Amino acid sequence: MKHIYNIDGMSCGSCKANVENSLIDIENITNVNVNLKNKEVEITMSKHVNILELQNALPEKYTISEKKSVKNKPTNTFVDDEIDLGKSKIEQLKPLFLILLYISVSSILIHYKNWSWSGFMFDFMGLFYIVFSFFKMLDLKGFPDSFRMYDPLAKRVPIYAKLYPFIETFLGLMFLLRFEIKVALILTLLILGITTIGVTKTLLDKKSIRCACLGTALKLPMTEATFIENAIMIIMAIIMLF
Repeated sequence: MKHIYNIDGMSCGSCKANVENSLIDIENITNVNVNLKNKEVEITMSKHVNILELQNALPEKYTISEKKSVKNKPTNTFVDDEIDLGKSKIEQLKPLFLILLYISVSSILIHYKNWSWSGFMFDFMGLFYIVFSFFKMLDLKGFPDSFRMYDPLAKRVPIYAKLYPFIETFLGLMFLLRFEIKVALILTLLILGITTIGVTKTLLDKKSIRCACLGTALKLPMTEATFIENAIMIIMAIIMLF
């Protein structure tokens, strides 16, 4: 079941993320898409949620009012003005696949003359963190709101979401410089393990939200690919640690 509501009080991208974060945590709501331009929010519900409950979940500056019902639309897709519904999942995730390909090829080329599996994995993990943190750095203001939509620790500790891009940069340098590798591996298991729990819950709940793995500059949907990229890093960390 989908409903479109009018939302008053939004003025920027941060407001949009704030509204999405507030509504997506309500029980029986599986998807929230805010259209900032039209001051609207489309909410997908597994069971009807009354408008009073929606209003109580929002900060005081926002006012929600019912507009109309929407029928015969896909129940697990983005429908706002920032995601192209004409693109397949593969096309939407093309930037992510290209980045992972470039990181993999670069790591191989570094060691192709004197091959070392451990060196390859350390450089892959280092480049992974550096590249992914770069995209997050492009919008340090907007990234925390997107990250908090699925990361359990970021939801509870807001400062963690703000520091996360810098943590990734630091971990990337630790791997590339071979500095305190054991510490870097343990932190990788801890940090990505927490994030993967949130990603898994989002996928199991079939909630359609944006993936913040590449920040907010690229509009990527949360899919199994996000789980796989985290799993690759976790598996590498386990192999190198044990």
